[in-house]
Amino acid sequence: MRILLAEDDKRLGNLIQYMLEQNKFSVEWVTNGTDIYEYAMYSDYDVLILDWMMPGENGIDACRRLRDNGYEKAILMLTAKDSIEDRVTGLDAGADDYLVKPFEFAELLARLRALGRRSTQKIQQEVVEIGDFSLNRTTKVLKKNDQVIQLSPREFQIFDLLAQNLGVVVPRDIILDRIWGLERDITSNNIDSYMKILRKKLQEVDGNISIKTVRGIGYRLEAG
Repeated sequence: MRILLAEDDKRLGNLIQYMLEQNKFSVEWVTNGTDIYEYAMYSDYDVLILDWMMPGENGIDACRRLRDNGYEKAILMLTAKDSIEDRVTGLDAGADDYLVKPFEFAELLARLRALGRRSTQKIQQEVVEIGDFSLNRTTKVLKKNDQVIQLSPREFQIFDLLAQNLGVVVPRDIILDRIWGLERDITSNNIDSYMKILRKKLQEVDGNISIKTVRGIGYRLEAG
């Protein structure tokens, strides 16, 4: 697995690079945030590990800029910022996972393996038609006819997961694992909140698809 590590603390960066390479990862390491975008867009990495506080462009801004420009590979945010608000900021900027310093190296490895599994899952179709909606997985855009439904990165991930399993109940545990990975501060109440927002956005455009709750199990996307 190829990793881009962006970390300006040289002691920690050296340690992470050494430990990852000892576990058979290929690692490139940058210490300035302005290098993140160029390295990520023009090299083939499986996972990016981005420190939040970096000289130049910080990790959050780099993550958001990458996602805005269509970057699809997995991103792990690595930071000492540990409040719920900070985690939400990182995830909504487009990060797939969030690890707080100090951390156990075994947990970093587990998170990288989980992200690697998700990033290698094959996308069967770039554009999927669901009822009178179209979902473009490359541009991360959901449309009803020519009307764009504005979704946050996290909302898009949840809707895409449901769309891949159209008509099938997706259990809550699967949603937690596929969307948030090992993030422990996310609960079923958070999922409920996201589903409520998604339902409202679908209803506002009077579409013919709906998200059904299957009590005690999970959610199902239905068309028609």
